[in-house]
Amino acid sequence: MGLSPAQGQIVSGVTTPSYASRFDVELAGVFDERERDWRNGAIVYQVLVDRFAPSARLEDKRALYSSPKRLHRWSEPAKRGRYLPALNVWSHEIDFWGGDLQSVAGRLNYLQRLGVDVLYLSPIQLAYTSHKYDTLDYLSISPEFGSREDLDQLTRGLHDKGMKLVLDGVFNHMGRNAPIFQQALLDPQSPYRNWFYFGSQYPGGARAWVQATNLPELNLENPAVRDYLFAGADSVVQRTLRNGVDGWRLDVAPELGPTYLAELTQAAHLAKPGSLVVGEIPNFPKEWFGSVDGVINFTLRDIVLSTVHGVIDAPTAAHMLERTISEGGIEPTLKSWLMLDNHDNHRLATLLPRQRQRQTAQLLQFTLPGSPNLYYGSELGMTGGEDPQNRSPMRWELVRDDNPDLRWTRQLVDLRKQHRALRVGNFRLISARQLLAFERYTDRVQDTVLVLVNPGKKAVTERILIANSKLMNGSSLIDLLDPKAKPLGVLAGMTTVSVPAGGFRVLTPDVQAHGGYNVFKRVQ
Repeated sequence: MGLSPAQGQIVSGVTTPSYASRFDVELAGVFDERERDWRNGAIVYQVLVDRFAPSARLEDKRALYSSPKRLHRWSEPAKRGRYLPALNVWSHEIDFWGGDLQSVAGRLNYLQRLGVDVLYLSPIQLAYTSHKYDTLDYLSISPEFGSREDLDQLTRGLHDKGMKLVLDGVFNHMGRNAPIFQQALLDPQSPYRNWFYFGSQYPGGARAWVQATNLPELNLENPAVRDYLFAGADSVVQRTLRNGVDGWRLDVAPELGPTYLAELTQAAHLAKPGSLVVGEIPNFPKEWFGSVDGVINFTLRDIVLSTVHGVIDAPTAAHMLERTISEGGIEPTLKSWLMLDNHDNHRLATLLPRQRQRQTAQLLQFTLPGSPNLYYGSELGMTGGEDPQNRSPMRWELVRDDNPDLRWTRQLVDLRKQHRALRVGNFRLISARQLLAFERYTDRVQDTVLVLVNPGKKAVTERILIANSKLMNGSSLIDLLDPKAKPLGVLAGMTTVSVPAGGFRVLTPDVQAHGGYNVFKRVQ
């Protein structure tokens, strides 16, 4: 039976318009619900607290950086140091530049203007190094970074501007200098003895992450450890979320295993419904999605970079993308973070020194399903190789309107903000022989965005099939990145498109009336 032109139809409490097809009815409310969930398709910005913004309180804090720690001038780049066996760390791990939570809070207007939805901070818990992955006390803030009140003020400032805060959870290991570890190491009768793995077979006397003796692993099989970290009502994870933080990014998440990750995620949602748990999981993501809300999507990252580098061709990349997204599922993929660089990898401008390659990689980062994860300063074209070179202080002098990297990033952010399908839409391949081509779509034809990338060394002109039944015969596709480009005509879902070597196009249907007539008049 057809739908009433006047009344439409109510499905699961959602009124669908009178021109909705049965396929639209099946999707009624899906995309609205996704849009209400801040975790879907958010733009995430990663900050190393020590390196993001100079502190106005540096003189008051100078005593916190006493030798062998070193406090550098903001203009000095990070450089590799030497190993300090007495401390079990490299000297560059205790190099500081003095940034803190208060100085981060002072730059929220920059993040807001950039279009950031989520600020993700590197670890801020009490630790000896500058990177803070060697936790000494999970419930204390490192004094170099500030106080609990500074964290609360930053959280309120973000929320006032419509942004969220995600912290880095390092729950696989602690720091060797942690008081509870030292007590357990020296006293076999310590109540914390079973919090770690001790034995003469381990370098340094205790099992450590990748045998880095400064990072002894926690015994998660001990219920007391899990209760302290995440399972208990007053645990680190739950208490922090109830205090206002919006989510956790889990360091080396596969090391926790799928069972404990699932328990942690359940605990986080109990403490704060709608909170985010995203795991740093470099594995193929499919089977991990049942344990976390999303992953750092290393698989999509590798496909993007391999395509841009020419390691894999466009058809192979298309197949890999489709398999990764379809097998993992669109919902957890939308909550996953797609990063191209971070504190553990070469910066994007070093990975891809040619600007056109960077632009192509970023275009894919901002148009594939998921949350684009920007690393501080990479939007400015900052360079940096292996750690610690990729952790140099933010170069604020590069924040200029004529900076091409910043202009391109802003353009991509605007594109994503303006087009619903790029944030929460489904994913579907476009049939093409030489191009990497895909579609982001919702239940509304006007939301449709087509992405066409030519990673090859020769220009490509080919006829492609867009399997979208709402693209009306005789309609046109317009170029979102080049409004002056000639529109492409659609005939039976087919069109002919030209993409320059190493180039790309982003298209959307022209749904406006022309000459008083609109071919989309009865298509949702």
